[in-house]
Amino acid sequence: MSVELKAPAFPESVSDGELAAWRKQPGEAVRRDEVLAEVETDKVVIEVAAPADGVLAEVLKGAGETVTSGELIGRIEAGLPGAADAASNSAAGPAAAGAESRIGPAARRFADEADIDPSRVSGTGKHGLITKGDLQAYLQHRESAPPPAREERGPAPTVLEALAVRPAGELVAAPARERVERRVPMTRMRKRIAERLLEAARNTAMLTTFNEVNMAPLMALRARYQEEFEQMHDARLGYMGMFVKACCEALKRFPAVNASIDGDDVVYHGYQDIGVAVSTEQGLVVPVLRDADFMSVADVEAKIRDFGQRAREAKLSIEEMTGGTFTITNGGVFGSLLSTPILNPPQTGILGMHKIQERPVAVNGKVAVLPMMYLALSYDHRLIDGRDAVQFLGSVKDLIEDPARILLQL
Repeated sequence: MSVELKAPAFPESVSDGELAAWRKQPGEAVRRDEVLAEVETDKVVIEVAAPADGVLAEVLKGAGETVTSGELIGRIEAGLPGAADAASNSAAGPAAAGAESRIGPAARRFADEADIDPSRVSGTGKHGLITKGDLQAYLQHRESAPPPAREERGPAPTVLEALAVRPAGELVAAPARERVERRVPMTRMRKRIAERLLEAARNTAMLTTFNEVNMAPLMALRARYQEEFEQMHDARLGYMGMFVKACCEALKRFPAVNASIDGDDVVYHGYQDIGVAVSTEQGLVVPVLRDADFMSVADVEAKIRDFGQRAREAKLSIEEMTGGTFTITNGGVFGSLLSTPILNPPQTGILGMHKIQERPVAVNGKVAVLPMMYLALSYDHRLIDGRDAVQFLGSVKDLIEDPARILLQL
């Protein structure tokens, strides 16, 4: 019996996707729920699983082709004699085949870039899933191990081989006097990121206002309750949870910062859906904390940790990255001292956090050295006046410098 294999159903905000890769080839046995293909959209990579045991009989869309929601991309001959056994033997046979089914698209891409054989790596993720962290640990161990002895040395790699895809930040030495370039197509996600950034620059009257916040009270609170917090909630007590709650309180006081522009209308949102920017190998993604106002700090921290892990494994859903009324981005984790974040349309505000750095500041007429952080609020001046933007940022500052105000909603 022939079973149709279709592209995933996309939400209204996504018109189509690109078939990134096939995991199986025609004639190979497949098992129900085994990942057969990957479809890359503007926001996420979606895996296409087999609907039944059988054999992949036909591939109708090749890698690199555009597919629409629910479009037919292949066919499976279900119930063929020996197909399920063949699939079972394949899964239990060579280690490489087993590793291929235990590694997500993001981790597999990193493995390809770092020239790692996944069958040599033990997965620590759920159900033995190989994560990027597992690959990085393996790579570090491999690089620290002494090189095996060789009787004869092969030819030196060519410049093109030296400039093959490498992990980000790795330096590759090229022979002198050779000027080599490598041209690769921009990924669909990166193209969409570029489009949205240009859209924000063209279609918004974006300004940025700055302030600085004394992080000493929040750092003291964290140091005092960190261990107890982790034991009770199984979540790390970070700074992002407190900033999310502080922004929720400030957004209630300044609803224009939580609003969006729709044509000639202003939409005021009576809820706080906070987007949290997460950096991945493929680019920046912004999963959304729905109804963040009703979440506890522990809930926020746990959800952000979950978002970060699944973002690196390309496991976030489109729905989790759709919507949002306000965004927070933290460039401080990469060492940024000051920056101007770009709006995420149709939102009208985005808060940028930065590196905590000790600086001399005046306190009651005396100089004190305190851990300070610069805050940046980019806003759409078409809707938000400078007064509201400055006062909103001042409210966030006041709440962070006196965290009890968040609890008491003062």
